[in-house]
Amino acid sequence: MTTANILLVEDEPAIQELLAFNVAQCGFRAIQAYDVPSALAEINRALPDLILLDWMLPGASGIEMARRLRADQRTRDIPIIMLTARTDERDKILGLESGADDYITKPFSPRELMARIRAVLRRRAPQMSDETVRVEGLELSPTTHRVSAEGANIDLGPTEFRLLHFFMTHVERVYSRAQLLDQVWGDHVFVEERTVDVHIRRLRQALEASGKDSLVQTVRGSGYRFSRE
Repeated sequence: MTTANILLVEDEPAIQELLAFNVAQCGFRAIQAYDVPSALAEINRALPDLILLDWMLPGASGIEMARRLRADQRTRDIPIIMLTARTDERDKILGLESGADDYITKPFSPRELMARIRAVLRRRAPQMSDETVRVEGLELSPTTHRVSAEGANIDLGPTEFRLLHFFMTHVERVYSRAQLLDQVWGDHVFVEERTVDVHIRRLRQALEASGKDSLVQTVRGSGYRFSRE
């Protein structure tokens, strides 16, 4: 399974360690930052799959960072959960209007926080969820790394597996090669766009015996889409 990278932006060491522990316990990879500059440095290296962002940070606030991320084309779609001790409804509205996808007040239970993370990932980055996906007779399980068509197993390499998982969680949408590279390989990985074509061909070959290869469609001049029959 592809592990979601969760960027933790929290300046209190005790809370930071608690977050990192619970994120790791749920099978995610924790990336730790204690202020906005260090968080932005991590984001410049590689986009995280979700950000847990504290409101009150030294220097720039979490609100300022959220607005900055939403204003940048590269970072505007990163899911953000705001962490804060503020409970006033106006503060909650301000947090959401700044670009946060969800808002959780301190103190919070680890179980509630993990449920919020999973819910936001399901909504904003479903390919990072560990839930089994079923589309047109195809079934893909991220936890067991198995793919089957009408009950028959299909062998896929790791890249083809990630590519199919992304397609099955984004049905009917057209993606360019560059977008697929960012979403499946990661925006910090620099490879030729034609690499996508090679893996699309391998994916189709693996699906051919089951007759599901036609689900992966070429959209001339635009890229590829996964379309229901």
